[in-house]
Amino acid sequence: MSECPHIAELPRPVPEPLNATCPECLAEGTHPVQLRLCLSCGHVGCCDSSAGRHATAHFGTTGHPVMRTFEPGEHWRWCFVDGSIV
Repeated sequence: MSECPHIAELPRPVPEPLNATCPECLAEGTHPVQLRLCLSCGHVGCCDSSAGRHATAHFGTTGHPVMRTFEPGEHWRWCFVDGSIV
């Protein structure tokens, strides 16, 4: 894992999740695969293996750079801008 400049810009503490699952998937009636938590605002979105790719779409809309897995037992983060695990 590497440290990117976007980590220092994240709010402290990490925002609380806004939902327990991907709200866009719920609205579309699709099943979310592997949830992600936006570390800028707390949005919960599905990963790129899901039909909607809502976590990536959230980054595209907001520019919020870093998310972390929202899956139990996993602890990694991803920076969309740097394209790497951080």
